[in-house]
Amino acid sequence: MNKYILTVFLTAAATVSAFAQANISPAPAQSKLTYVLGAKLHLGNGKVIENGYLIFDKGKITGIGDATVVRLDMSKGNLIQANGKHVYPGFIAPVTNLGLAEFESIKATLDFAEIGNINPHIRSIIAYNTDSKVPATLRSNGILMAQVTPQGGMVAGSSAVVQLDAWNWEDAAIKKDDAMHITWPIVPKGRGGFRSPTVTPELLKERAQNAINELDQLFTESKAYAEGPKPATTNARLAAMRNLFNGSQRLFINVDQEKDIIAAVNFAKKYQITPVIVGGDDAYLITDFLKKNNVAVVVKQPHALPNSIDDDVNMPYKNAAVLANAGVDVVVSIDGYWQQRNLPFMAGTVSAWGLDPEKALQTITLNTAKVLGIDKTTGSLEMGKDATFFISSGDALDMKSNHVEQAFIQGRDINLDNLHKQLDKKFSEKYQLKP
Repeated sequence: MNKYILTVFLTAAATVSAFAQANISPAPAQSKLTYVLGAKLHLGNGKVIENGYLIFDKGKITGIGDATVVRLDMSKGNLIQANGKHVYPGFIAPVTNLGLAEFESIKATLDFAEIGNINPHIRSIIAYNTDSKVPATLRSNGILMAQVTPQGGMVAGSSAVVQLDAWNWEDAAIKKDDAMHITWPIVPKGRGGFRSPTVTPELLKERAQNAINELDQLFTESKAYAEGPKPATTNARLAAMRNLFNGSQRLFINVDQEKDIIAAVNFAKKYQITPVIVGGDDAYLITDFLKKNNVAVVVKQPHALPNSIDDDVNMPYKNAAVLANAGVDVVVSIDGYWQQRNLPFMAGTVSAWGLDPEKALQTITLNTAKVLGIDKTTGSLEMGKDATFFISSGDALDMKSNHVEQAFIQGRDINLDNLHKQLDKKFSEKYQLKP
C-alpha cells in the first residue's frame, strides 16, 4: 500500500469514525401501559382534541378522547403529563432514498440506483441501511416512518415502508414492496440556447414514443405472465410485477407536465391500475381529471421554482392546496434524504398558502399512509392503530416552535439524540468555556 492510498484510507476511516459518534441503539418494546394526559391531540385525520388523553399498551393505542369528559384510573400505568403540549401521529416521508445513501460524494455509500433502464426486480428494502446516521436527525423533527425508494432508469423497482428505529431491515419493514416506481418518458422541453442540429424535435418525440412502447410491452408481457400458469423457469423481471396486477402493490409514476400526466394515467388504466402521480407540477391544471380517476398526487417540495418560466412563481407553494381543495388526495414530499428533516415545514408552507392546517398535516400523515397502503395500522391517532406518535412543545409544522420532546414508534420510547445535537452540545460547551 503506497503512502497516498494509506493517507486516503486513514482519512476515510477518520471520517467514518467521526460520523459514528451517534450510535443509538433501537428502543426496547413497550413494557408498561402508558397514559398521555392534557395535550392538544392532532389526530392526523383533520380532527383535533383540545384537551385530550391517549392510552397505549403493547405498542397499540388502546384509548383516546377528551380528558374533560372521562375519569381515568391511572394507578396501573405510567403517566406523561403533557399539559399545553401537542401530540401528533408520526410523520411519514414518501419517495425518498433515505437509508440508501450516506455521503453524496462517496460512490460506495450510494445504493439507490441499479445499472440498466428497466429493473422491476430491484427491491430497495434489502439495501436499507439501519445504521445510517441520517434517520436520527429525522426522528428529532417527528418523522418516524419513510418510503425507501429506488431511483434511476425508466422502471426503478419496488419501494418499501420502514419505521426509523430498528436493528436491521427486517425489523424496520412496515410494508415490503409497497409500490413499483416508473418514470414516464417525455419529450424534453426546449429552453433556448444551443441544440445539436442532429437532435430535432421529431427525433426527441420518436425516442419518447419508443420508450413508451417499450414500457407498454413490459406491462403486457408482465400481465400475461401474472395471469398464466406457473412457468418452469422464472423470469425475475416479469415475476416482480405480479403484485401490480393483483392489486397488492401500487404504481407510482414520476411525471410533471399536464399532457404527460394524462397519458400516464390512461396508460395505467389500460391495465386496470390506479396510479399515484409523483411530482405533478402541472397537476393543478387537471384537478377534475385526477379526481374522476381517483388519482392521488405526491407533490414536490413547495420550496422550489415553478416548472415553467410562464407559471406563477408561487405555484409550487399553492399546488398542494389547489389539488386538496378540489378533492384530490395530496401527499407532500421533499427531495433526497438529508433534507427530509424539513418535511414538516414543507407541510407548514402548504398551510400558509391556502390549505387548512389540519388538512396540511394530513399530507404527511393519513394521506401518506393511505397512498402507501398502511392506513389501517398507522397515519392517525385512532383506537387499535400503532402507537407511533410524538409530543412537541410547539407547533410541529412551524420551524420556530417545533420542539419534539418525546417520540414513540409502536409504543417504544425512542432515543431522540443525533449527531447534530451532539455537535451542537460539543461546540456550545467549548465556546461557553472560553474566557
